[in-house]
Amino acid sequence: MIKLDHLTIAVRDYRVSRDWYTSTLGLKLEFEVTERAAAVQDDSGFTLFLEQTNGQMVAPCCVLYFQVDDVEVKYQQLAAANTQFVHPPQKQFWGYGAELCDPDGYRLRLWDEQSMREKGRA
Repeated sequence: MIKLDHLTIAVRDYRVSRDWYTSTLGLKLEFEVTERAAAVQDDSGFTLFLEQTNGQMVAPCCVLYFQVDDVEVKYQQLAAANTQFVHPPQKQFWGYGAELCDPDGYRLRLWDEQSMREKGRA
């Protein structure tokens, strides 16, 4: 068996990122390495490791895809909480979903199985 279970992204301030991922997306804090990093975990046990770059600029180098129960509902919840989106749920080249950015500019794409199946295919 082979299974991806951790991913590290560089962030300017791990505390800001930790707070954003836990409060905005509802990920849980798995652990912290004081003054250096935090690990946040999704409902399936996948860990996103937020490693601080000591205030240096971050060049986002990946796109993160988060599966949700219902992308329309999640979008409405986050938008009502004043979360800024790049775009609401809509058909894109990658399928169907919404897109937002974290505090360091990493793009996050939210999607759900049903919408992807019904609206995401050409």
